[in-house]
Amino acid sequence: MEITEVRIKLMDDPSERLKAFCSITFDGCFVVRDMKIIEGANGTFVAMPSRKLSVHCSKCHTKNPVRANYCNQCGCKFNNAALRYDRMRIKLYADIAHPINSECREMLQNAIIHAFEEEKVRALQPDYVSSYDDYDFPYSDLDEHDVYFDPPHPSSAIPHHSNRVARVEQV
Repeated sequence: MEITEVRIKLMDDPSERLKAFCSITFDGCFVVRDMKIIEGANGTFVAMPSRKLSVHCSKCHTKNPVRANYCNQCGCKFNNAALRYDRMRIKLYADIAHPINSECREMLQNAIIHAFEEEKVRALQPDYVSSYDDYDFPYSDLDEHDVYFDPPHPSSAIPHHSNRVARVEQV
């Protein structure tokens, strides 16, 4: 497996812990997006893309945040006392994609941190444009009435990357 591309989107506020978002391409054919470059207590590290975990209401089966006391749909009270008094930290997020072993994690982290440092130098140039933003679609061609979306595909005959642009009518 070879890392063929790393794209970095620097954050505007350098005082924040979140320094950048990044995407990484493997073998020119598989992309992992929404990785985060974070300044931690022990230095800069890469956080994998994640999703917020939820719990289902036993009465109406609606998804709710893990720490919720009541259901957002029906108002049913949750019995989450076990969560409050448990000595272990509550897991609020789960990784969507992550390396299986430490060698792979080190390879990813080294490549991403190296690209991050190079991007910070490029950002000092007067004509700097982030390469992270130009995936899949020429956003600069949109005008103020266009909305970018990728609708669900009814069949496998339509490739996933065939994005659409819709014109929004003024009301």
